[in-house]
Amino acid sequence: MISAFIFFAHLMFVLYIFTKKWQDESLSAAFINVALIVILFTVGWSISTSIVKLFFDSKGLGIQFNADTISLTLLSIAEFFFYKIYYFSPKPIEGDKEK
Repeated sequence: MISAFIFFAHLMFVLYIFTKKWQDESLSAAFINVALIVILFTVGWSISTSIVKLFFDSKGLGIQFNADTISLTLLSIAEFFFYKIYYFSPKPIEGDKEK
């Protein structure tokens, strides 16, 4: 159930970013951002799974929080901070450059 929530949260985030980039920039920018999120999710999940398998067995901490769910949770935490910086940090204004 936890992993289903994590997948649902990722789906909602992808839809939000796709819509935002499509409205602000273009359709191709929206697809590129979706591809970035999908690639980071798949690669990050495999890396976090290999790290979690060093510390936990496949049973993890219980029925609902097995090793795959732990790796998805760690991935989601890392992605939260990365995407917060990448998408939601304030952008510098073009006219405010010092010479």
